[in-house]
Amino acid sequence: MAHRIAVIGGDGIGPEVIAEALKVVRAAGVELDTTDFDLSGARYLRDGTVLPDEVLEELRGFDAILLGAVGTPDVPPGVIERGLLLKMRFALDQYVNLRPFSLPEQGIDFLVVRENTEGTYAGEGGFLRKDTPNEIATQGSVNTRLGVERVIRYAFELAQSRPRKHLTMVHKTNVLTFSGDLWQRVFDIVAAEYPDVTTAYNHVDAACIYFVQDPQRYDVIVTDNLFGDILTDLGGAVSGGIGFASSGNLDPTHTSPSLFEPVHGSAPDIAGQAKANPIAAILSAAMMLDVLDEADAAERIRKACAAATDLTASTPEIGDAIVAAL
Repeated sequence: MAHRIAVIGGDGIGPEVIAEALKVVRAAGVELDTTDFDLSGARYLRDGTVLPDEVLEELRGFDAILLGAVGTPDVPPGVIERGLLLKMRFALDQYVNLRPFSLPEQGIDFLVVRENTEGTYAGEGGFLRKDTPNEIATQGSVNTRLGVERVIRYAFELAQSRPRKHLTMVHKTNVLTFSGDLWQRVFDIVAAEYPDVTTAYNHVDAACIYFVQDPQRYDVIVTDNLFGDILTDLGGAVSGGIGFASSGNLDPTHTSPSLFEPVHGSAPDIAGQAKANPIAAILSAAMMLDVLDEADAAERIRKACAAATDLTASTPEIGDAIVAAL
């Protein structure tokens, strides 16, 4: 039976890399029933809408969502990010952002579990006396016991399933003494339920240093929304480049569809030139297959991507090479 997939090609190179991801998935023998959705910066510029509520409700009916990239320089910052990406994450309760990082030749193999629906991205705050010399802007960080515990528990389960069975919490508990205290207390409580998982703690600034100097120390990391956003881009930089960086926005309860996307952005400067590396999108599609119980196909795709060495080829040629390596 075909999996029902909502496809958001988006802006810039998004449609190009998603075309290759779908080509590879189908070549791996997985049946997909895809529906394209016009959700992008280009749509906003055309008619002023980002993600209408009726479209959001339609997305709920799919098995998964595959997204290429969204954003264009002509759209003000935050319009697409909050109106599309964050709206889907919050409304579909995709509370785990999972980012894998692997560079076997350097011994790098770790996962970052980022809390995906709270923290500073929850939107708490506002302006006072905006556009005056006495303007005040506040941006709060929302941390609930429910939100913190469920993402930490997910991370422990993930660590327990891996050979090293090691989990590091990253935060800034010495300065963020309220949210950090909640995270640390919940982490310690949940840790007692997983005696076979070893644990560690890093301040986020120290973790940035370790990502560069000693990324091999990590197995699974769990952290909050803002710190996770920053660390995972750095993780991409130290594990082969952002052109290989895949991600999943997951609802582990499977109540709503999870969303999978490369994190390289829309790259408007090379859009339409067949210069984009599609591997991040293809690896994101492989993560999607893991969630859809197509683990064998997902692993075959990952191995085929690892065999792709000519990254100077065009976008379709790289996709063809990965198909040939399946």
